Amino acid sequence: MKAAPFAYARPAALSDAVAELVNADGGGKVIAGGQSLVPVLAMRLARPTILVDINAVAGLDALRAVGDRLEVGATVRQRRVQHAPESAQVPLLRLALPWVGHRELRSRGTVCGSLAHADPAAELPAVACCLDAELKLVGPEGERTVRAREFFRGAMTTALRPEDIVTGVSFPVAGPRDGFGFAEIARRHGDFALAGVAAHVRVDDAGGVSAATMTAFGVSDRPVTRDMTDLVRTTGGDQSELLGALDDVVREVVDTDGDAHASNGYRRRLLRVLAAREVSKAYRRAVRGTAEVES
Repeated sequence: MKAAPFAYARPAALSDAVAELVNADGGGKVIAGGQSLVPVLAMRLARPTILVDINAVAGLDALRAVGDRLEVGATVRQRRVQHAPESAQVPLLRLALPWVGHRELRSRGTVCGSLAHADPAAELPAVACCLDAELKLVGPEGERTVRAREFFRGAMTTALRPEDIVTGVSFPVAGPRDGFGFAEIARRHGDFALAGVAAHVRVDDAGGVSAATMTAFGVSDRPVTRDMTDLVRTTGGDQSELLGALDDVVREVVDTDGDAHASNGYRRRLLRVLAAREVSKAYRRAVRGTAEVES
């Protein structure tokens, strides 16, 4: 199908972009890369009255490390983040980005666009929640910051108001005793995940676990984050021990109904194996002090 008719604006200032959304009275949509939005328009699942293209807005293409944060602007492409030297400071991004769609899609799609789209089976929202990233939103009342774990409200539902724009996201950079893991299962590479896991473990100088976090995706209506610190401590980060200890967590986290691709029970089995493997891997990397990963 083709998209329903819509107006198009390409403002050069952020204030003008917000004004276009305000004037649309809830009927506007922001476009940056369009890799999520355009298919939705083509299927007429969304019928905006106007598309507001933010690619000409100055400053939204910035990718920079500032202090202990990596700041990613709203028009920064996923492939740029995947290969930029700065992103090596956030290894979980490097682990996750090769799983996002295909190279051609990553060359156009944006990190912030994926977050704003909030598909429950998408990789980048899970990364943002696992790391507790912060999103910068701008609306008619000004700028505000929302933590990723509070941003996602449901399937393709977020804290964004109709007149808001995500202008950037900042991720905490990894320390020398941080370890990460990421994996997903999909029918084909580039498909949305049937189940996936992002994991982060931090140890102290003595090798004791000070924090451990797992975020599951593809198994609920939004990324689901759980504190794994006690489990990793009691199992010593051993994969087989974790596998036996994750039953209650997996049963709680996987609440999506079965569909044509996988049943609820199958997703639980997938998540249990992936979580045990990736949390254990994150623990071992933290103990070795090898947060960095290959790009």
